[in-house]
Amino acid sequence: MSKMQKNLKDQKKIIKSPFNDYWHKINYTFLILSMIVLITGYYFMTNGAWNSTLSMSVSPVILLIVYLILIPLAIFLKPSSKQKEE
Repeated sequence: MSKMQKNLKDQKKIIKSPFNDYWHKINYTFLILSMIVLITGYYFMTNGAWNSTLSMSVSPVILLIVYLILIPLAIFLKPSSKQKEE
């Protein structure tokens, strides 16, 4: 009985997270950067009058860049083999 419990404990230690294979430091960096820029874009949208240049043209461009470039880049970017070793 105790041997069976030891084997179960050993098996639990072997299991590792699948995110370690796909997400690296650069992915998390781009994700944090995109969240900061996303918050900045929404802040610009609420700043000033509703028809100001900042909220009508600058903020949508910032949000478009975040949603179309930065977030997909954070998800799909694979580091090169040199960056994986570091």
